[in-house]
Amino acid sequence: MLNADRARQAIVDHTRQLAESAAEAGPDAAVPTTPEWTVTQLVEHVGQTQNWVAEMIEQRITDPTQLPTELAVLPADPGEWPAWLAESAQRLADACAEDVPVFNAAADGRTGVQFWLTTQLNEAVVHGFDAAAAAGRTVEVDADIAGALIGNHLAMLTSPTWELRRAESAHAIRGDGQVLQWQATDGGAWFVVRQSDGATWETGSREADVTISGRAGSLLLTLTRRLPLTDGDITVEGDAGLAQHWLDNTAHVSG
Repeated sequence: MLNADRARQAIVDHTRQLAESAAEAGPDAAVPTTPEWTVTQLVEHVGQTQNWVAEMIEQRITDPTQLPTELAVLPADPGEWPAWLAESAQRLADACAEDVPVFNAAADGRTGVQFWLTTQLNEAVVHGFDAAAAAGRTVEVDADIAGALIGNHLAMLTSPTWELRRAESAHAIRGDGQVLQWQATDGGAWFVVRQSDGATWETGSREADVTISGRAGSLLLTLTRRLPLTDGDITVEGDAGLAQHWLDNTAHVSG
């Protein structure tokens, strides 16, 4: 598991990079990796979500019927966005400093704070890539952070609540024993087994029907559909159609 202090700082750092990319791209720029969004909508989504999660943790909310209903308001002046995002990221990082009881939307084995810390790091990293794409910039994701987010991604897709939120996806990724494997050239390996009653995942390597290799950051961005399987850093050995089917059926609700 990624060190909590490292994760908290990474949220702040990647949100800052997102803000820099957004400023360079401009508020009306299209986001090529999330085609229905503009940069304005991307910034609003990230800042509002960070503030919403921070409020939930600050209030120690464990009952999902009591979740916050108000969203933070995006400043009208884009010049104020970097400071607004910096404040939301720091508020979130501070809220996650203590592992207090709080609602876990995945209902998995993690504490609520562990769940939200990792999922919000994922938001900052992946949407930071989105903002960079809009600005024509490149971003780097450290291997340890990317590896933790790959695990988080697979945990979400196989969590007890995924079928409740995305029944079509949960059913599509079932199978009869097919194995998909992701191997990071800079450390880390993960595999999924598609069973008739649902998919499961573990860390490590094993014989697989398809193996997708590349740097951990590239694997994360492929899993989150920001990079195609044909990206130059990605190598696919085995049944590429099986890998593409997995990607086509595992989109997260928020994009």
